[in-house]
Amino acid sequence: MKSLFYILLACTAFSLACSDHQSDEKNAFYIDSIATPEGLTAEVAALDALPDGRIVATFMRGEIMIYNPETKEWKLFASGLHEPLGIKAISDKEMLVMQLPELTRIKDTDNDGEADLFETIYDGFGMTGNYHEFTYGPVQDRNGNLYIALNSSSSGGGMSDELRGDTLMIGKMREGNAMFSVVPYRGWVMKIDKNYKVTPFASGFRSPNGIALDAKDRFYVTENQGDWVGTSPLYHVEEGKHYGHPASIVWTKGWNKGNPFDLPVDTLDKMREKPTVIFPHDLLANSPTQPILIKDNKNLKAFDGQFIIGEMSSERLVRVMLEEVNGVMQGAATVFIQGEGLRKGNNRLVFSPNGDLWVGQADHGWLGDRGIQRIRFTGKTPFDVKGMKIKKNGFELNFTDKVANTENEPIDSLVQVRRYRYHYHKKYGSEQIDIKNIKINKADWSKGRKQLNLQLEPLEKGYVYEVALTKLKNENNTDSLQNKLVMYTIKELRK
Repeated sequence: MKSLFYILLACTAFSLACSDHQSDEKNAFYIDSIATPEGLTAEVAALDALPDGRIVATFMRGEIMIYNPETKEWKLFASGLHEPLGIKAISDKEMLVMQLPELTRIKDTDNDGEADLFETIYDGFGMTGNYHEFTYGPVQDRNGNLYIALNSSSSGGGMSDELRGDTLMIGKMREGNAMFSVVPYRGWVMKIDKNYKVTPFASGFRSPNGIALDAKDRFYVTENQGDWVGTSPLYHVEEGKHYGHPASIVWTKGWNKGNPFDLPVDTLDKMREKPTVIFPHDLLANSPTQPILIKDNKNLKAFDGQFIIGEMSSERLVRVMLEEVNGVMQGAATVFIQGEGLRKGNNRLVFSPNGDLWVGQADHGWLGDRGIQRIRFTGKTPFDVKGMKIKKNGFELNFTDKVANTENEPIDSLVQVRRYRYHYHKKYGSEQIDIKNIKINKADWSKGRKQLNLQLEPLEKGYVYEVALTKLKNENNTDSLQNKLVMYTIKELRK
C-alpha cells in the first residue's frame, strides 16, 4: 500500500526551486543544487537523461522519479524497488533498472505516467543476504548487448541461512578478512545479449561501482581500494580475463585449483590484468564511481573522448586521458573539478542533451552527501593539461593554452617527476612503494608553447609517473594551471 507521500506524488507534481549559483564570465562552469521533494531520502542510486532534457533519478530507498529542469517539477514513476543502483531509460514509459536482486524492465503500459509492469530480465546470480552485494549497470553497446557488474560479498557482513544459487565455499578465505564469492557470480561482470542469453564476461572485482563504454565500445570498470586492491583503479575490461581479486575466480568454468586464497601471491599476480589507470589514494580518488564519456559536448571540446569519473570521498570529479599503446589501453588522470560548491558522495553522472553534467550524490553507509547537482559549462576552457602521452624516452604534455615563457628558470623548479607503485596483497590498501624521484634529462616546448616534451631516465612498466607542474602560468600570466598534478600509469612502453 502506497504511503500518502507517494499518492500525493503520483497525483500532483512538485514545483520546487533550484538554488542557482550566479554565472561568472570568467568561470568554466557553475553548479546548481537541485531541490528534491520534501520527505524523499535523496540518496541518489542512478541517473539517466531523456531526449527532451528531463532527468530520471533512482534513489536507494526504491523510488524512480523524473525531473523537469524547465518547470522544476518532480514526478514519481515507480516505487518499492530494492537499491536500484543502475538505470537505462529507454523512454519515459520504459526503463531497465538494476535492482539488488535482479535486472528489471519497468513499463507504464496505460500511459498514466506511472509504471504498472515489472518484468524480470535476469536474476541468475547468487545472493547470500550480505549487505554488500550491490549490483551495477546496465550499459549497452552498439550491438544491443547489456553489461552489468556484481559486487563481491563483504567480510564485514554475514550470510543468511538460505542462499540463492549454487555454493562454493572455496570462494572465501579460510582465515582472516577478505571480500568473498561463495555464490555465482559475485565479483564478475556479466554480458546479456539482445536475446537475453547471459555470459559470465570477466572476473576479479571487489567493488566495481562504475561501468562505462567509450566511443569504440571498449568496456571500462572502476574498482575501489580494499583487500587485494592497493589503491583504486580503472580497468579496460575484456572478455575472459581476470582483474585481480581472487574470490570470484572460483566461478570460472573448469576451475580446479581449489581455494584461490591459498595460492602464492606471485601466482595470483601473474593471473591478473593490471590496471589501465591507477588513482593514487588521497591524491586523486579514494572511492571512484561512474565514468562518463565526454562526447560531442560543445563546451568541453578540449577534452573530447576523455572520461569524467565520480569520487565518493571528496568534493571532486576526476578526468581520465587514455591512449592505446601496443594494443593496450593506458593513460593519465588528473582532477576535473575540486570544490567550487561540489558536494561529496558523487555516485552517478549523466550528461543531458544540452551538455550539462548532472551529478547524483549518496551517503548510503558511505562517506558522502545526498542530492543532485547540475554543472553548467560556460564554454570557457580552463588553463589545464589537455592530454598526456607516453613517448619512447619520456612524456608529452599538451595544454589548453600557451604557457608563459619560462626559459630563465631551470626546468626542475617548474616541473618535478616521481614514480611509485602499490602492493598487490591481501591487506586492505597499500602505501606507495618503490618511490623514486625521476631526473629530467631534457625539456623543450613546441606547438607555440602549448606542448611540453619531457625526456627522462628510462621508463619502467608497472609504475605511476606523477608529474608536478608547480609554477606554470598561461601566456598572459592571468591564470595559473588549474591542476598541478597529473599521473600516468604505464602498462606498455613505446617501442
